[in-house]
Amino acid sequence: MLAREIIRIVPRNVAARAVGGWMPGLLAGPLAPLRLVHREEPVPPAGGWGRVRSRLSGICGSDLATVSGRSSFYFSPLVSMPFVPGHEVVGELLDDVDGLPRGTRVVIDPVLACAARGVEPCPSCASGATGRCDRVTVGHVSPGLQTGYCADTGGGWSSTLVAHRSQLHPIPDGMPEPVGVLIEPLSCAIHAALRAGVGDGASVLVVGAGTVGLLVLLALRELTPAGRITVVAKHGRQADLARRFGATEVAEPGPAAVNALRRSSRALRLSPERGSPFLLGGVDVAVDCVGSRSSLDLALRTTRAGGRVVLAGLPTAGADLTPVWFRELELAGAYATGQEDVGGDRRHAFDLAIRMAGEGRIDGLVGATYPLRRWRDAIDHALSAGRLGTVKVAFDPRDN
Repeated sequence: MLAREIIRIVPRNVAARAVGGWMPGLLAGPLAPLRLVHREEPVPPAGGWGRVRSRLSGICGSDLATVSGRSSFYFSPLVSMPFVPGHEVVGELLDDVDGLPRGTRVVIDPVLACAARGVEPCPSCASGATGRCDRVTVGHVSPGLQTGYCADTGGGWSSTLVAHRSQLHPIPDGMPEPVGVLIEPLSCAIHAALRAGVGDGASVLVVGAGTVGLLVLLALRELTPAGRITVVAKHGRQADLARRFGATEVAEPGPAAVNALRRSSRALRLSPERGSPFLLGGVDVAVDCVGSRSSLDLALRTTRAGGRVVLAGLPTAGADLTPVWFRELELAGAYATGQEDVGGDRRHAFDLAIRMAGEGRIDGLVGATYPLRRWRDAIDHALSAGRLGTVKVAFDPRDN
């Protein structure tokens, strides 16, 4: 089968990290730690596993961080090489798997938790918080925190992958595949919105209006009692979509965002001798949906004392943590999904995402699809998606 494969080439990774920021075109060219290969289809490693034919697979910010060399070396023992990327997947089940018949269209919860690995549940998995699994390096398959980062399972950037029944969620027959491919990021956004612990009428800042930011905004409006929500959007179409999804106010990054939040929260704005301005006062909750130094810096500097800052975007650079200490902020991570408490009910984030997606709320967000052979064009498009007015770029492995 044809697959796009990540390989470990240290010189390329170092070079990509060094120059990718100012010559992004090289990341879809000679510096990419990617290769297009023909490889054998992955084999189900144990009972309860089945093959899935990938129909669409999204290009995520974490995929781009890997390609560009910006992903933290913290992840190095949590993956196995070479791996096929692609964890945002809508596909067709090729085998009967524990009550799901062959031919069922499914989306995949990519976390390779205890159930998939055939080991006794760790405390996190036993509680339903599978995203916090402690066993992602042991069991039936090679180390891999998720499908798309494991050498044995394959990923969505190929024609076929394997998945465990615990990962498979059927989608309605009438759901378009460009909507289905957004179920995984929407479920992560739901988890992030609920991790924010938003109180009744609380003011919220969402930094970033790419895929993550827009879906977090949607989840905040749907599932929390948030009041005023300010969204920081860098590009025009992002701003338009943020308003459509329920933003009270949209601001540009940098000082403009600080000034907007100062006005809306009636906070005091201060300017240090060096560095960005900050507020005494500010929003109750901030959600960083970008993961850059500047985005986290903005979130930390505009959240009121005792407030909460949630990291929903993969962090790729450090920020000044002085506000966390001085303003006694709560800093919380939001990774993957699991069972969620919503209005007293315990439901899986994927079930909530499938329901929300079925209501037409995320139609039209996939702006372009590419065959695997045009991977350079796809990566280049995804790296420039915001500027080009695109929310999500995906691969269609069937189109080769």
